[in-house]
Amino acid sequence: MIRATTMSLDVFPLCLGGNVFGWTADEAASFELLDAYVAAGGNFIDTADSYSMWVEGNSGGESETIIGRWMQARGNRDELVIATKVGQLDGNLSASTIRDAAKASLERLQTDRIDVYYAHIDDADTPLTETLGAFDALVRAGVVGHLGACGYGAERLAEALAVSDAEGLARYEAVQVHHNLLERRELDEALSGLCLREGVAVFPYFGLARGFLTGKYRPGRDVTSPRGGFGWTDGFDARSLAVLDALDEIAAAHSTTVAAVSLAWLRAQPGIAAPLASARTVDQLEELLPSATLELDEAEVGRLTALGA
Repeated sequence: MIRATTMSLDVFPLCLGGNVFGWTADEAASFELLDAYVAAGGNFIDTADSYSMWVEGNSGGESETIIGRWMQARGNRDELVIATKVGQLDGNLSASTIRDAAKASLERLQTDRIDVYYAHIDDADTPLTETLGAFDALVRAGVVGHLGACGYGAERLAEALAVSDAEGLARYEAVQVHHNLLERRELDEALSGLCLREGVAVFPYFGLARGFLTGKYRPGRDVTSPRGGFGWTDGFDARSLAVLDALDEIAAAHSTTVAAVSLAWLRAQPGIAAPLASARTVDQLEELLPSATLELDEAEVGRLTALGA
């Protein structure tokens, strides 16, 4: 277990992404994934009220509903850290949206509390005092344990923290940011430094570059994926192929998977509490789980950092 900066939550070093539940993993498959993750020691599950609204016939909330049914069936709510999000489904972070969305998420999750509640978007049209005031009310009511933000840059996060401090409101204690070995633009020096100074835990998503950093996408290999296939936008350039070669060598040296090495590199970065990753089958999950205990040495981390820059 690791302690996530100021959040005072003991979380497993790999957060299981719930975006696939109700999408590429039906309820039965989702239950199998959740059971396997918990059996391996996992306790940290991430979802959102908007998952999986992009599927025809869905309206959002399907992932939360599946997780809620699973927790009810297993009776294990108190053993878990559940994170969900608000804003993307409704397109804003007004006080009424946050209040109503939290109530709906609690009902779908069949729980009385959300451990980490994220602003899923940065709503520039709603004053931060209103958004943070609504979040603060949920924290004071005991409905939410900790607050987080998605997609906030350093300037916006600093502004939000300043508003919380000035108004005596609950602060953002976590950020989710698009970050991996090959894509590092969002977690720049300014945001990373701010999070380290302010004790804000960083949870990177797309930690496997949409599957590229699992090693399954290679030149000459035809891979079909229900989640959209090969999504690494730079293609098979010299940089990405050099990273794959290094990942192969390091994985072989540790008798582990390429995916585990990719996620372990993330865990080794300053301020990162735990990477997020999802799987649609138990076999895929088993490729990710070794990352929770894999420790890369300084030379391995440095080599990957240089090659992926």
